[in-house]
Amino acid sequence: MTWCAYLTHPEVLIDPDVPVPEWGLSDTGRERVAKATFLPFAKDIRQVISSAERKALETAQVFAGRLGVFQRALPFLHENDRSATGFLPPEEFEQAADLFFAEPHTSARGWERAIDAQDRIVNGVKSALRHIPEEDPVLFVGHGAVGTLLMCHLMATPISRHHDQRRGGSWYRFEKSWLMTQAGRNLAWTDL
Repeated sequence: MTWCAYLTHPEVLIDPDVPVPEWGLSDTGRERVAKATFLPFAKDIRQVISSAERKALETAQVFAGRLGVFQRALPFLHENDRSATGFLPPEEFEQAADLFFAEPHTSARGWERAIDAQDRIVNGVKSALRHIPEEDPVLFVGHGAVGTLLMCHLMATPISRHHDQRRGGSWYRFEKSWLMTQAGRNLAWTDL
């Protein structure tokens, strides 16, 4: 079976005056991504697909450049829509994120519902994979919340923050065929 990897962007430059999708990687984030291109899973990647948000694009570009593979951005990989609140201080953000996962059928503070974000990411990944040769390993570069929602689907478990990454710049690997089955798999995030 051919596999995919899902990777979240690492540390960013947080600026409350800049829209969240425009935040770029910090120096620490760039260093972590550069080192990650030498991890064993990276050498087999044949294509990189990322969110169009700057932090994810910058992460994807490092991988694609180092590996010499095709890279493109697709809209379905964006983070859960949090434009209703924009930037939130860390403690307030964590409270809103807790609600996002705890009540997936309800909009937390005007955010996109978790169930809708999960449907978007799962169907988007399935659609993208239909256009990629079966034998090509693919790296998806995105964001923590939607990566967790994809993981919950792959594991056939209810949406839960219990499965969220510990920190940005984490990844997991899954078989392409797992998207088409409802058999739960055991997955876990790995830090870069």
